[in-house]
Amino acid sequence: MASPQASRRSLLLGAAAFLLPALSLHAQTAAQPAEPDLETFPRLVGKGAIKRSFTPATSPLGPIGTKARWAYITDFNTGAVLLEKNPTAPMPPSSMTKLMTLYIVYSLLKSGQLTLDQTLPVSEVAWRTGGSKMFVPLGGNVSVADLIQGIEVDSGNDACIVLAEGISGSVPAFVERMNETAAKIGLVNSHFMNPTGLPAPGHYMCCQDIATLARLIIANFPQYYHYASEKVFTFSNIKQYNRNPLVQDNLADGLKTGFTDAGGYGLVASALRDGRRVIVVLNGMPSEGDRAEESVRLLDWSFSEFTDVTLFKVGEAVATPRVWLGQSLTVPLTGATDLVATMPRNWRQTATIKASYAAPIAAPIPAGKPLGTLNVSGQGVPPGQQFTLVAGAAVPRLSLVERSLAVLFHLVFGGVG
Repeated sequence: MASPQASRRSLLLGAAAFLLPALSLHAQTAAQPAEPDLETFPRLVGKGAIKRSFTPATSPLGPIGTKARWAYITDFNTGAVLLEKNPTAPMPPSSMTKLMTLYIVYSLLKSGQLTLDQTLPVSEVAWRTGGSKMFVPLGGNVSVADLIQGIEVDSGNDACIVLAEGISGSVPAFVERMNETAAKIGLVNSHFMNPTGLPAPGHYMCCQDIATLARLIIANFPQYYHYASEKVFTFSNIKQYNRNPLVQDNLADGLKTGFTDAGGYGLVASALRDGRRVIVVLNGMPSEGDRAEESVRLLDWSFSEFTDVTLFKVGEAVATPRVWLGQSLTVPLTGATDLVATMPRNWRQTATIKASYAAPIAAPIPAGKPLGTLNVSGQGVPPGQQFTLVAGAAVPRLSLVERSLAVLFHLVFGGVG
């Protein structure tokens, strides 16, 4: 029989043999490069991964539960962030990538470098591209207008390749253009490897970038935005329906859905209600049903819990600080445009609105000169809402004699001249 010391030694050796591989694996994992790619993203359609996504998002009103792993909701008019969950984390964007392809196409249409009736040739590369398709004909030519609809409605990967090759000569050259454009328009955490969103190492976006891209498309290309709300498109006698459930149910007017095994089900949607527009980006949901349910629920929540409030009309004085050595004793501080903030519904009970400026303000003061800020804060108020206040009128400087008298008055009586 083995001694107690020998038994204890055997147990320790066995434990070490069990733990060492795990410790080695941990060390290898920690040493891996941080560059995100589709191979390193957890698969949401696999065992156990879905459960980890059921954590709350943050909002000005407190935690909001969502099945989305990544989420970002913003008010189009003000830019206020209403909800976020991993907003800048890199993720597989799937077909939401196609918004960048469309942004470039719309930019070229607006500048006249492309036309809607212009036709582009279909290469074998485009024809053979897998995934969702609009079924472009091999060796044929397809109009830009049809290709846009093939992307917006059919989510056609083949349509993206035709446009990429037609615009830049090759897919790699177009992808280079995508990345250059992303940097120019301020996308903070995006890198493209193709114009389609098909899985590829090093291809990623974040929710915030997708919302930024959606906002730019809506703001800069209203003449083309209607394509995003088309419910059906027939090409080569093949009828396909828009995959966006909110568009199909008349709850939104765009923009795109997406799905990959690595990223789960995603959607970027925008809706306009009573003059207020909201952009919703969700990704990493476990099923189409969850995508539809979550997008409707969170879109309705965004409209029901928040409202846009015009605090001051353009030209309306927010404050009238004193002026030093000016032909007027005060100067009105106004907004250069209407000062509109996104507020919770009960904002009158919770919000604090404060003008900040240095006074007295020395003359001369040209009209429109920035002189202060208007800050909005309070419980439930989306943070970061700050407005520049400008001089609402010009205030010329006093003459030399008048300035001398004003300074003398100040020295004797302590007033501000």
